[in-house]
Amino acid sequence: MKSRTLIALSFVLLLLIPIQAASQKRDHLTPQEVDLVKEAQILDKRIEVFIKAVDRRVMVINGTAAGNAKQLKKDAEKWGELPSGSRFELVADIAHIYDEAITNIDDVNQRDEHNPLIPKALRKLAASVTTIMEQLKPLKTEAKTEADIASLELLNEDAQSILSAAGKLPPEVDKKAKKNEKK
Repeated sequence: MKSRTLIALSFVLLLLIPIQAASQKRDHLTPQEVDLVKEAQILDKRIEVFIKAVDRRVMVINGTAAGNAKQLKKDAEKWGELPSGSRFELVADIAHIYDEAITNIDDVNQRDEHNPLIPKALRKLAASVTTIMEQLKPLKTEAKTEADIASLELLNEDAQSILSAAGKLPPEVDKKAKKNEKK
């Protein structure tokens, strides 16, 4: 009887291990960033929050946080402490943030494909991707483990998706030039 109970208990514990491991998954946004995303109900403002969250991770990866101490102190109350983790954990965070931004744009597009904020948000996101991918190029040579390589591949896939979508946008209309034409 004791051996059956012990076997049953062992089986239950084995089932709980994957659940516990999944619950310990790394969050790609800090709690303060999550709050800022929730507060930003307008698409282009929400994309700006995602872009700032990405920029904060790039600062940590590149070690430029010390040079921005004054700005970080100013942002600390609203944005919280800089995110932590290995360089490639932060790269994976960036990929997940871009993925979440893509999902937000897709959600708005499904509800209202003529929403004027979609191209605006997508152009901002594409500009961010172009800058960030250039800054993170040196990491390609530093990737040693499969997890490191997977983080970079995930980021590259999201970046290509964003740049491809932005490339399909019609040219941006210069509102100032349009106003001058009417005069």
